[in-house]
Amino acid sequence: MGLYAAAAGVLAGVENRQGSIKGLVYSSNFQNVKQLYALVCETQRYSAVLDAVIASAGLLRAEKKLRPHLAKVLVYELLLGKGFRGGGGRWKALLGRHQARLRAELARLKVHRGVSRNEDLLEVGSRPGGVSQLPRFVRVNTLKTCSDDVVDYFKRQGFSYQGRASSLDDLRALKGKHFLLDPLMPELLVFPAQTDLHEHPLYRAGHLILQDRASCLPAMLLNPPPGSHVIDACAAPGNKTSHLAALLKNQGKIFAFDLDAKRLASMATLLARAGISCCELAEEDFLAVSPSEPRYREVHYILLDPSCSGSGMPSRQLEEPGAGTPSPARLHALAGFQQRALCHALTFPSLKRLVYSTCSLCQEENEDVVRDALQQNPGAFRLAPALPAWPHRGLSTFPGAEHCLRASPETTLSGGFFVAVIERVEVPSSASQAKASAPECTPSPAPKRKKRQPKAGAGACTPPCT
Repeated sequence: MGLYAAAAGVLAGVENRQGSIKGLVYSSNFQNVKQLYALVCETQRYSAVLDAVIASAGLLRAEKKLRPHLAKVLVYELLLGKGFRGGGGRWKALLGRHQARLRAELARLKVHRGVSRNEDLLEVGSRPGGVSQLPRFVRVNTLKTCSDDVVDYFKRQGFSYQGRASSLDDLRALKGKHFLLDPLMPELLVFPAQTDLHEHPLYRAGHLILQDRASCLPAMLLNPPPGSHVIDACAAPGNKTSHLAALLKNQGKIFAFDLDAKRLASMATLLARAGISCCELAEEDFLAVSPSEPRYREVHYILLDPSCSGSGMPSRQLEEPGAGTPSPARLHALAGFQQRALCHALTFPSLKRLVYSTCSLCQEENEDVVRDALQQNPGAFRLAPALPAWPHRGLSTFPGAEHCLRASPETTLSGGFFVAVIERVEVPSSASQAKASAPECTPSPAPKRKKRQPKAGAGACTPPCT
């Protein structure tokens, strides 16, 4: 099945309530799930615009065998997407017969609504102002390159590097071909909202990871030193796992668990592209993993990012209307699972530090889960202060909740997120306590804005393009 037919099938399935976009994409037989997912999401976002253009151009009347969902995907690709560059086959020829009329109707719609840009045609609920107005965050994969070389590469492509941002206002003001280093997150570059890097050679080669700002927090705050043994309890799709591997410098071991075989297969591809060799994937329920198994006796760090309502993900509203307000019954079920997973993780005998995170805004999945887990382990674990400079803290529902972090598009320019750092309470020496404490994460020096003169054989950084 080709890309456009697969996308049309997913759209039809969503409309018929057969599942979410993400679920239907992963259950399809199409090989490049990221390409399919991106095409479906964008077509869905512009759905009302495409319906209006198709109707006014009379496309379905002229092409009676053309199915409505396929027509929508094809018109999106022609008018708003890549324009069938390098492909399209018979669909390119079919749309070519109607191209002039379709373009004219799109232009007429813009005039009628008094706008000049395609995105301004979107309804308020879908208009970029949520997820698509957030900056594009790009994590440098330090297993393959370094920030200095990536910055130089983009400068050679005509981008202007502005150094490390001093505040979120600097990120909000990004336009055109300017980019910055995030003010708090090491190795995280920030581009204007509409920058598309999915086809960029550095991304395709695994030198860059497209990852939301808040999604970088869990691995950064867990901060396992090279050589550590780490569990990533609910690992797919793998961005956080790849971040852990970079922090480990591929030294040590990551035990990554997930129950979804297709997501694990996609994750294996991502990890291979990123050059990760220290990760062991297992199609297994983390709750069924025995903490007493000898192979886990050196696990000192656990990252737990369990299934959640996804109420903090702006894109979830595009594929599952109403997902931002999960029902009480669903919240109760999710929170029960999350608490069992967290309490199970805390039973690993050598655990020193655990990071619990969700992409949910709901207190029931966040502060309440952490509070209950700590109450079930009195005196054994504590919430560690994390990233004092982060502006959005946990809800004050119990003493110490301010040590947790929250994120939102309004306060942190990211998707909605929650993070808690939990440490084992140790009595031994003050030195061992300091070693096990959560990192302050002082930003590393920003790459210089001045272009460096290349020296043969100099530097420890691998060139970004090989």
